[in-house]
Amino acid sequence: MPRLSEVIAALDALWPPERAEEWDAVGTVCGEPDAEVTRVLFAVDPVQEVADEAVKLGADLLVTHHPLYLRGTTTVAASTFKGRVVHTLIKNDVALHVAHTNADTADPGVSDALAGALDLRVVRPLVPDASDPAGRRGLGRICELDHPLRMREFAAYAAARLPGTAQGIRAAGDPEALVRTVAVSGGSGDSLLDAVRAAGVDAFLTADLRHHPVSEAREQSSLALIDAAHWATEWPWCQQAAAQLDAHSDRHGWGLRTHVSRMVTDPWTAHAASTTNPDTSTGAPN
Repeated sequence: MPRLSEVIAALDALWPPERAEEWDAVGTVCGEPDAEVTRVLFAVDPVQEVADEAVKLGADLLVTHHPLYLRGTTTVAASTFKGRVVHTLIKNDVALHVAHTNADTADPGVSDALAGALDLRVVRPLVPDASDPAGRRGLGRICELDHPLRMREFAAYAAARLPGTAQGIRAAGDPEALVRTVAVSGGSGDSLLDAVRAAGVDAFLTADLRHHPVSEAREQSSLALIDAAHWATEWPWCQQAAAQLDAHSDRHGWGLRTHVSRMVTDPWTAHAASTTNPDTSTGAPN
């Protein structure tokens, strides 16, 4: 069985920590370097429920996409929810490792996994990494559909292909417009709208789209915007990442057992559709 330090070296080779954004917090949060690793759990969020799942599974290592501590802290007290996660993991000999923005821009990365979940053909990165001479790394992906779909059809298709969440899929644009090319970006993507418009695609699928950027984007072009839940756009990476570690384990004869958490940790838990023709005769709130 490999030691934790060996497994971490393999993960860092897949997603080099130096490629993370300066503001990010990636790498190993806790874990004994010499401890043996036999079972690894991949998940999006390092929340208590996932830590409990790792313990119940008997995992030696939990790999998450989102950091536990994105900002500095002065305490890991168990009276705080993040501290409780740390205590749970350490008391049960479970290491925690994070691959966040360094996994976003990797080849393959988070957006490749999202494109794969939608069965889209990846053409190139949306925002190429200037340090990659091959032009394969970078943020987001420009993709093509095998055959055109109406925007409403593509939204329904995305809802059927991505993991189910309370939010489901929201769409902005002409429901009858044809979609042939799509930009995708796992996680929050409205900061990429200028790059998406410059790419000349028919649609952009991402998460956490906000009112004003969407309103402005709709005024400037006919671009269709497909908004999915943040967790749903990043969960496919867990499957991809587990497969990558599996391949490394097979090459080195490690015999690791990898698992992907299917626990829905999207924070939104309910959805109620509003009426299609609200009565605004008495005025609407600002």
